[in-house]
Formats: sequence, structure tokens, C-alpha cells
Amino acid sequence: MLAVRRALAVGAHPDDVELSAGGLVAGWAAAGVHVELAFLTSGQLGSSDPDVDPAELGRLREAEAGAAAEVLGAARAHFMGQMDGRLEASVELRHRLARLIREVRPDVVAGHDPWRRWLLHPDHRAAGLVTVDAAVVAREVLLDLGGPPAHRAHTMLLWGTDEPDEVVDISAVLDVKLAALAAHASQLPDKAETARRVLTWAAAVGAPYGLAAAEAFHTLDLRGR
Repeated sequence: MLAVRRALAVGAHPDDVELSAGGLVAGWAAAGVHVELAFLTSGQLGSSDPDVDPAELGRLREAEAGAAAEVLGAARAHFMGQMDGRLEASVELRHRLARLIREVRPDVVAGHDPWRRWLLHPDHRAAGLVTVDAAVVAREVLLDLGGPPAHRAHTMLLWGTDEPDEVVDISAVLDVKLAALAAHASQLPDKAETARRVLTWAAAVGAPYGLAAAEAFHTLDLRGR
């Protein structure tokens, strides 16, 4: 298991962290790790109802994400204000996220794997790329972003990966992960179906390693890069 005192998990939308790394976050928090979450968009397009007001939905989803973060034991949830469906790995967003990394000063940054084959969601690809980029530029001493000095996280953990090399046993915190997902009622209204899907995924990930339930990640060692 990685040595972690502080961590930051970055998702494209509210519920991305909880679905893919909720067990990781809950386990960290239970072990005394200071964990913060960041959501690049507020999920303003997360409805099939054409009459829904995107701004209102975004506010609702931020509230759900805040509640879920509290359930997981995260110290804070940050909302970066980008528009759902229009997320880009821009230099501006890279620098804003790098500044947040300098403020949080995590040992580990977790996020989407942008290099997963056939990853269809453009926001997930963009979120992964900008998170990797931000973790790299956050350490540049001569890059003045305003605020705290440069910071080098030692590891990135990428979820949704084709090449997992860090498998985390989440059996002891499955109930916490499910409770956090239950906070996202606008997206996951059927708690029983959500639980069934999550338990099935977690069991499938854990089975090759003899674990009842697990989440898997690809690691990037940032110390020598």
C-alpha cells in the first residue's frame, strides 16, 4: 500500500470519484489520511429531462457531492466551475488545478486514466489529461501561479485503466462507498440496482487477487519524472 498522509482525488463530474475510487477514499480517510476531492464540472447536463435547468441541476449535484464527500470522510470538496460536456484540458484549467494541488499538497493524486483504450466520454479524457498535466506543472518552482510554492506529489493513481498495477481491498469500506453513492440521488435513484452493480464490479476486480471486493488503478511514479 502506498505511503499517504495527504491525497487529492479529481473527477470530471460529481459521482465520478465515488464510483471509481470511493473505496480508496473511504479507506484512506478511515486510516487518518487527509483527503480532499475536486470536481471539474458540476454535472450540469446529467439529466434526460429536456426541461431541467442545467444551472439548477449543477447546484443540486454539487450539494450531493458535498454530502457524499462527508460520508467518505473527505475533508473538503472543491468545485472548479467548468461546464459539463465542454471540458477541455486547457492551460488555464491546468494552472488552476496545479494551484489547488499546491494548496492541498497531496502525496498522491488520483484521477481518470486518459489513455484508456476506447474511452468514449470526452470529459473523462480531458479530466484525466488535465489532472496529469497539473500534477506535473505543480512542481515547477519557477512557475508562478500565485499562492503556495511548488509541490511534488510522489504518485498518481489512475482509475478506469487497462493496465492496473495497484489493487486496493475495499471490502471493509464497501458500505461507506455505497452510502456515498446513495447521496447522488439525482443520478442513481435506484439504490438496490446501484448496490448490485457496484458489488458486481468490485467482486470482478478483486477475484483475480483473492479479494472479495477491490478497486484497481494504474500508478505513475512522479518522483523521477
